[in-house]
Amino acid sequence: MSSKHSLQLPMLGLLLALTAGGASAEVVAIISAKNATAALSGEQVSDIFLGKTSTFPGGATAVPLDQAENSPQREEFYNKLVHKSATQMKSYWSRIIFSSKGEPPRNLPDSKEIRKAVANDPNAIGYIDKSSVDASVKVVFIP
Repeated sequence: MSSKHSLQLPMLGLLLALTAGGASAEVVAIISAKNATAALSGEQVSDIFLGKTSTFPGGATAVPLDQAENSPQREEFYNKLVHKSATQMKSYWSRIIFSSKGEPPRNLPDSKEIRKAVANDPNAIGYIDKSSVDASVKVVFIP
């Protein structure tokens, strides 16, 4: 291998590593396009996902849906929304369940399943990669 090629491979590897490390998707909170709510504040979204309220501002039932436990979207969402890691959220819900004061959001495997469930249920609220948003859902909050 020429010295030119031996220099290009490490540089390519470094470039790929830097690009991959900086490429984080933007997570957004979504509801069904059929839901009348236009937007939510961070506090409103937080209250729904922390089980502090079970309704949207207009009074309709709010059903939060979580990404899978070890998904990067879940970690990003809770870090940005309530400044807690997914592990801290698991501990939070363990205390709430133990005291019989609520139950955590239902987990779905990925953004595609969250979008599908939210689109089909006007009461559902979830979070997905912004790139997964389509006309069946609407963004109500960007953490």
